[in-house]
Amino acid sequence: MTRRRKKIDLDELLAEAGTRDPEPLRCEHPGCEQAGGFRAPRSTARLRDYLWLCLDHVRAYNAQWNYYADMDEDAVEEDRRATAYWHRPTWPLNGGRIAHGIRDPFGFFETEDDEKRRRKTELPDSPYTQALAIMDLTPPVTPDAIKRRYKELVKQHHPDANGGDKQAEERLKAINQAYATLTQSTGP
Repeated sequence: MTRRRKKIDLDELLAEAGTRDPEPLRCEHPGCEQAGGFRAPRSTARLRDYLWLCLDHVRAYNAQWNYYADMDEDAVEEDRRATAYWHRPTWPLNGGRIAHGIRDPFGFFETEDDEKRRRKTELPDSPYTQALAIMDLTPPVTPDAIKRRYKELVKQHHPDANGGDKQAEERLKAINQAYATLTQSTGP
């Protein structure tokens, strides 16, 4: 079942709205008789309450306006920080620590506690962990992830892609050895 909407006659609406001319606002500056076509906030505490001023008086008002005039240095800094996120509440990501799954190979976001925890959980040096380090992978790894990462590294470090560079050749040898180690340990 469909409803039929009442037809709206736009000409009638426009005629009703335009039947009376609104009274033009006068400039609120004492002694001024010009039209007040420009708005300005009354104070820093009442930013949405406006004065209506003429062009000359709004220019003078803007020249002397200073939002931070009555604030000390700490209040100015607090307001600037709150303005950066539109005065909305914020909270640290994952309780102040970087969420799992974000790669941070250089440890930029690592705290001392994170570093200690990482050292405790590091596996002892073995061919498997060395291969993971060469391939820049973290356990647990799947055969598909190993293969995908191997292809990326071969494209990046192949000597033909690096103008026959000997160092690239050595890096590729290490990558091939790491790939062989990882594929043997994870199975088919």
